[in-house]
Parts: sequence; structure tokens; C-alpha cells
Amino acid sequence: MMRQISLGAVLAGLVAAILAILLPATLAVGQDATAVAEGEKLAFDRTKGNCLACHMIDGGDLAGNIGPPLLSMQQRFPDRAQLRAQIWDSTVKNPQTLMPPFGRNRILSEDEIDRIVDFLYTL
Repeated sequence: MMRQISLGAVLAGLVAAILAILLPATLAVGQDATAVAEGEKLAFDRTKGNCLACHMIDGGDLAGNIGPPLLSMQQRFPDRAQLRAQIWDSTVKNPQTLMPPFGRNRILSEDEIDRIVDFLYTL
């Protein structure tokens, strides 16, 4: 009898722990989906992010070929902060780059850069 109660308590605790982990993650996925969609819109917007002017992006029309294709971004930039820094001011790593410093020159807001990074991390 005691063993059944102990097993039941362990199972109940395990279920509670799994739910505690999964429920916030499910909510975050919904929020991330919105951020990703907004980031994609910004990246494809010819008047804002305009990533397509220089980069090939899956799903984009009339892509440029000046910069590298934007694919496998998580593998290329395992540290999100480095990808964000590249967008914020690419001249830090390469003073001769043609890529404008989107953050430093206030072409994009901090939030817009974050959303573009969210989108790029899905590629």
C-alpha cells in the first residue's frame, strides 16, 4: 500500500514538473511565432530592413547577390548576440563592408533588429 502511494506521488510530481516546463514553452512559441512573422516582414520590406536587396532568402522575391545567402543561420551564428551585433553594426568586424550599420545609423529600432534575428534564426 505504501509503495503504491509513493509511486503515485512520484508520478504526480513528474507530471507537474513536465507541465511546469512545457506550458511556459508553449506560450513562448506563440510569442516567438509572432516575432518571427514580424521579422520576416521587416527583412522583406524594401523600405525598412531590405535584406533582399543584398541577400538571397528562401521565400523572397528578386533577391540580391551582393551578400551571402541567409541560410543555416543558427549554425553560422550559434551565438545570437553575434548575429544581432552583425546587423546592428557590421562595420565592427569589417570596416569595408557594404552592409549598412542598421542599429548605429537608426535604420532599424532595437526591437526591429531583435525580430529580424528571430526570423533569421528560423532559416
